[in-house]
Parts: sequence; C-alpha cells; structure tokens
Amino acid sequence: MVDVLLILDGASEPLEGETSLEAAYSPNLDRLAAEGRLSQLRTVPEGLPVGSETAIPALLGWTPPAAVDRGALEAAALGIEPREGERAWRVDVFDAEGARADDAATQRARAELAGRLPGYRVGPLHGHRLLVLGPPPLPPLESAELLAWPEGVVPPRILDERTVMVAAKGAAAGVARLLGARVVIPFGATGGTDTDLGAKARAAERAISEGAERVVVHVGAPDEASHVGDRAAKIEALERIDAELTPRLARAVAAVGGTLRVCPDHGCDPRTGEHCADPVPCIDWEAVAA
Repeated sequence: MVDVLLILDGASEPLEGETSLEAAYSPNLDRLAAEGRLSQLRTVPEGLPVGSETAIPALLGWTPPAAVDRGALEAAALGIEPREGERAWRVDVFDAEGARADDAATQRARAELAGRLPGYRVGPLHGHRLLVLGPPPLPPLESAELLAWPEGVVPPRILDERTVMVAAKGAAAGVARLLGARVVIPFGATGGTDTDLGAKARAAERAISEGAERVVVHVGAPDEASHVGDRAAKIEALERIDAELTPRLARAVAAVGGTLRVCPDHGCDPRTGEHCADPVPCIDWEAVAA
C-alpha cells in the first residue's frame, strides 16, 4: 500500500469570482473529488511567510516554527553541501520596474555579484534566482534590484528513503532532501510550465512499483504562471496536469490499493502574482487493489 501526494504548487486562489481551478477543464480531478473526500487544508501557520518553503514541509509532516532558510533549500535541491564555515543564500534579481529579471539580466547580475563578492561562489538557479555560498554574514548587496532571502530554520531529518519526492530542482526537492526523503529529479522536469509531466508520472510509477511507502509529486507550473500574471497559462497548466499526470497516478495507486491526495501547497493569485495563505482545497481518494 502506498500514499501518493500530488502537490499543485500555487494552484488555488482567493475566492473572488471564478478561480483558475474552477475554470480549468479537469474531468479526472472532478472524478476523484466525486469519489473521494473534499476538504480545506491550512498549510501555512499563522505569522509565517507564505511560500513553498513553509507549506511543503507542513504537508510532509514538519510544521516550521519560524521562517525556513530558503538558501539551504536551494542548495539541497542542487545536491550542494556548503563547505565548512559556509552557508547558502538565495538572491532574486529584478529589473528597474521591480519585475523578475529575464535570463540575460540575471546572467549579468550573476557576473557582477561574483566580482563584488570575492571568496563567495555565485551560481544560477531557475529563472531570475541566484545561489550564493560563502562565509556569513552575507555582505550588503547594495542594489534595489537584488534581494537576498533572510536566514532561517533548516528542516530536520524526520523522513527516510521510504518517502520519494519527484520534483524539479527547486524548493520541493530541497525540502524533501533536508527532511531525509529520497529525491528523484526526472530529465525534463523544469519547475515551469514547460515541465515534462510524463517524465514525472513515470518516475512516480517506478517508485510505487519499487515499494515506496509514500510518493510525493510536485508540479510548479501553476505557481510560475501565476507569478507572471498569466491566468490562461495557469489554466492550461492545470488542464495538462489533469490530462497527463492525474489519471496515471490514480491508476498506479489503484493497482496497489493505496491513497491519493491532491492539493496545492498554497495559493497564488495571477491578478497580483502574490502568494496567499488561505486554506487550500484538498482531495483525498482511496483505491481498492485491483
């Protein structure tokens, strides 16, 4: 028997008019909801930042007591161990208008930052994000277009390899690795709307067939579309997930008589590009072994 969790990053929204989840054509999710149990789940503790670094640990069984260290998560996602005396920081790059920098601008910022921080390692993350490793404290970045995430608590090792996380190289992978789970990053998993959902499905099916007790599949596409204000892309991402990933997970779960939970980690409003801490919709579906 296996428990499978499908995390639709940022998929929910404030209940003001028709949400993207309601607008998306999702017959497979609708079937699971009709056959299973629908509920509302609060994933972000009161007073903590709203984001995957807070909500995903809560979904995996550890409720953060304070803000989580995003630099540690990003380094863990890449399999990078800080050297003795080092720590990691995530740095986001923006343009003069405050929007996410494009790839070219992010690369320029990376080169400039490396020149200004001798003795520190500066590498790329997904999109407008950079990873900086070096001795604390991080020197002031002295630029309104560079934002270093603050230091925070690091998730403890409460899991083991009986839990498998299937994700791109991002916060979900980092959280799972720090918590002690086995992380599988399929080729083609990008964390964006172009991610290879078939590759994620195959990785999850393999983990289930190999006897994993818990399999977590994270899809970041809805959140990424929301952040750039593209509601149509968010709806399309949700429809792709419903068509290409959800039924395969349901069939794999049904074959072994397991359970399937589908829920966002948190909400993200495509009108503003901002995360929201409202309780998220959750489907719990139980299968009987074939």
